[in-house]
Amino acid sequence: MRDFELYVITGEEFHPERDVVEVMEEAIQGGADIIQLRDKTSDKKTVFEKAKKLKALCASYDIPFIVNDHIDVALAVEADGVHVGQEDLPLTEVRKLVGPDKIIGVSSHCLSEAITAEKEGADYIGVGPIFATKSKVDVVDPVTTSYIQEVKAAISIPFVAIGGIKKHNLQEVVDAGAERVCVITEIVAAEDVKQATIDFKQVLIEAKQ
Repeated sequence: MRDFELYVITGEEFHPERDVVEVMEEAIQGGADIIQLRDKTSDKKTVFEKAKKLKALCASYDIPFIVNDHIDVALAVEADGVHVGQEDLPLTEVRKLVGPDKIIGVSSHCLSEAITAEKEGADYIGVGPIFATKSKVDVVDPVTTSYIQEVKAAISIPFVAIGGIKKHNLQEVVDAGAERVCVITEIVAAEDVKQATIDFKQVLIEAKQ
């Protein structure tokens, strides 16, 4: 889990005319290191079918595939891991369900949540939203880059910055201490997803130099 830089989450509402598998394959070809399926509106069978296809896709490129929230679906398709929020099952219970070898990521919005996630055995932590974002409803207020600095100083497991991150503010995120970033609209909403991913990753590489 330490060897990734660019984490891309699905956002099918931002490309309604295109298949999610096709879009995510272009993102992988452009340099995405890890993919997450996030679908909070479809029925369980539909989520399962998408997850099965995305798991096969990620396996073909040898990158991790994560399922958001749907632990049963993640287990059914043998996903590499799950990502849960603060309102989902406690991490300790998730670990009992998925076993010791699956990746578990936890969203955090303040340092106490991040510290708790690390203590309970999270493999990585989502840190955000850094900036205002339209990719998620009922999102909390932006935590700003100061939260990145807090987590960087207090947490030893990998963390990924998320929320409103674009090419134009990426340097600010990296300067605050983030080595890994998560993106949705900046990539999946692009007309040319592969090129958008290439461009974003190049900016990320340059920002870290």
